[in-house]
Amino acid sequence: MIEKKYPLPPFTKETAIQKIQMAEDAWNSKDPIKISKAYSLGTEWRNRNQFINGRTEVQAFLADKWTKELDYTLKKELWSFHENRIAVRFEYEYRNETGQWFRAYGNENWEFDENGLMQKRYASINDLAINESDRKL
Repeated sequence: MIEKKYPLPPFTKETAIQKIQMAEDAWNSKDPIKISKAYSLGTEWRNRNQFINGRTEVQAFLADKWTKELDYTLKKELWSFHENRIAVRFEYEYRNETGQWFRAYGNENWEFDENGLMQKRYASINDLAINESDRKL
């Protein structure tokens, strides 16, 4: 059986926003298995300075991420889209094990296969230390 993750490309503004909201909801669940199902089996990622290939590596990366980024909350929004590609800007907040809060800002470029699974994800991310009282999310 062929896996499909709707909506499928080519994207309209409405379906691109829907795809982004689905990704935001999944990542905020912090469930590596659930999240990984949105990606093709051979997905390729660049996340900051890490290169991640395939669902198994995605799951391991995400499980490790949330042992370090505690109380994680993410917000994504559409930047642009064309055919099977979506560009997203995002921010998320988390605290580390010592209690220091951070807000991370970034951009992602996504490419989807014909079945709506993300086959490429390129993320550029910058972290800013913040006071807990400065949290927005």
